[in-house]
Amino acid sequence: MLTHLSIHNYALISQLSIDFTTGLSIITGETGAGKSILLGALGLVMGNRADLSSLKNTEKKCVIEAEFALKGYDLNNIFEELDIDYEDDTIIRREILPSGKSRAFVNDTPVRLSVLSALKAQLIDIHSQHQTLELSDEGFQYSILDALAKNSAKMASYKRGLRKYNSIKKALKELQEEAQKSTEQYEYNLHLFNELEEANLQIGEQEKLEEKLDKLNNIEDIKLNLSESLHIVSNDDIGLQSQLNLLENKLQKISSYSSDYETLFSRIMSVKIELDDVVSELESENEKVDFNPSEIEELNDRLQLIYGLQKKHTVGSINELLKIHEDLGKKVAQVEGASDLIQNKEKEIEEVGIKLDDLANVIMNKRNKAIGPLQKQLKYLLTELGMPNAEFLIEVKPSESFNSYGKDQLSFLFSANKGGNFGELKKVASGGELSRIMLSIKNILSKNIKLPTIIFDEIDTGVSGEVSNKIAAIMNDMANHMQVITITHLPQIASQGQQHYKVYKGENNGVTTSNLKLLNYDDRVAEIAEMLSGKDYSESALTHAKELLAK
Repeated sequence: MLTHLSIHNYALISQLSIDFTTGLSIITGETGAGKSILLGALGLVMGNRADLSSLKNTEKKCVIEAEFALKGYDLNNIFEELDIDYEDDTIIRREILPSGKSRAFVNDTPVRLSVLSALKAQLIDIHSQHQTLELSDEGFQYSILDALAKNSAKMASYKRGLRKYNSIKKALKELQEEAQKSTEQYEYNLHLFNELEEANLQIGEQEKLEEKLDKLNNIEDIKLNLSESLHIVSNDDIGLQSQLNLLENKLQKISSYSSDYETLFSRIMSVKIELDDVVSELESENEKVDFNPSEIEELNDRLQLIYGLQKKHTVGSINELLKIHEDLGKKVAQVEGASDLIQNKEKEIEEVGIKLDDLANVIMNKRNKAIGPLQKQLKYLLTELGMPNAEFLIEVKPSESFNSYGKDQLSFLFSANKGGNFGELKKVASGGELSRIMLSIKNILSKNIKLPTIIFDEIDTGVSGEVSNKIAAIMNDMANHMQVITITHLPQIASQGQQHYKVYKGENNGVTTSNLKLLNYDDRVAEIAEMLSGKDYSESALTHAKELLAK
């Protein structure tokens, strides 16, 4: 529940700090005194958007801080899901800087506004007059029925299953679309794949083929140069071998005279050995040289095949062709195996659908059982609130497909008059009737959903007399289960609170400010008397105020 609220430099509020307790708390004050400012401040601390107009003094930052006592509300998991630290006494702070930037903190940990919005749904329900429009919202209507049906755990399980079901259906659709696209290209891709498969390309093959063809195309020149090289080396008269043998003999004769000559002789011997080896290889290469027109033709054909494939696929190497071959193989295999994948997905959807269907039926059956008690409770509460002829027609019927709320359609109709036609709430109920219906529903929800705090903003608009006493009684009943704070203009309701706060305007150095104070008994008597008969209230108004407080 909300235990403390402090506001600094917001709208007409310079500085405000107030404590709240359990039970029913009342806030009163003249129109324009600043009651809506309090709700605005709470809205900001719970994640609403802000701008510089929120600042009273645009040169200073605005700080709003709310403290909540959360022990016993089982909110640890929510904090864990939002990745923030849980504290039994949790402090939420919102800051709006003069630059226009905004910062938010939960227990001094910086958070995004989305985190505050998520926490708001768990911590506080601020009910303003326009919220009665929610009565016609399908999701809100389901939440009312599910609260009585105790469907919370089942609905959480259903929503997890529905997310899985929709995810698999999406994956199936993508598979089918991809299979359709792939099938359209299948024959062409298969042709390209087989073409590359038959080519049987090898890494490095192109370079070797080009080298071999270049050699064969220059066979005559190679043969001539090899022959002439052998002649230069091995000619009996002037060949290198002959001259080297002569040089060897000359140096051998003087090698014993000096180590230098011996070294030269050794080096010549080494050259001679190397030259003999070269001659042997030249003779071998010369013998290998053989002109073969058919081999040239084969090499040309093979290279033309490779060049043709490279041009066709706009690449420049065999490695790139091999990569294309691999990718085409995957595409072909995908089409050939797509039917199995699609069948598996369809089977998975069927299995999840069966479980989801069973769960949806359980939820629907529990809803049907809750309809009678819900209609009975609403009938009783609305009779108490001066609507004895009000009737609800609530029906849950099976549907053909899953939706966000199960596998059924909810009909939530209302008639305010005996024998009248049933219709949608927003079409057949007046503003005052909608307020009383919403109060009745909130009363029912308070006993079935554990919510720490609810704030009513003038939900009593348009009612008076005995009905206002009934409204106060219903709020007090709700206050047995949760913290209730109500902003009211009715003295009958104001007198029923355990705590009573007054919003009022004042002046500080010529500047208008809004303030909030907790009233003691005498202050409450005076405030309620003023609500009964105006600022110049009479002794009879004071007496009446005391009587109201004594009830």
